[in-house]
Amino acid sequence: MQSGADRDLYFECEACKASLVVDTAAAGMILTCQHCGQPTKVPASSIASPFAGKEIELLGQLKENESQRTEITGYVNQLHIQLHRWQLRLQTLNDRNAELKAELAELGSIAASS
Repeated sequence: MQSGADRDLYFECEACKASLVVDTAAAGMILTCQHCGQPTKVPASSIASPFAGKEIELLGQLKENESQRTEITGYVNQLHIQLHRWQLRLQTLNDRNAELKAELAELGSIAASS
């Protein structure tokens, strides 16, 4: 009985070169790439290479790396949005501070002229 990794075919999209993985049952079929949406042909077999084991390991590491990059990019985007919100809040407080100082100065000038 084959393990899950033995039943997988690793290959690149013909259009965007994204790393893809499918079950060996899809060998020879034309599928739509999940990354670019273009049709790409699944190779007959990726096991023929003498480096197939290392290739599979590297592709797995590449996939994990890309997953972590996506996660970190999401965090950075969230923090960037939060920073922008705080900058807007600070600007609002600065504007309000200027308004209050102007109002206070106006009251002081009215009191001084009385």
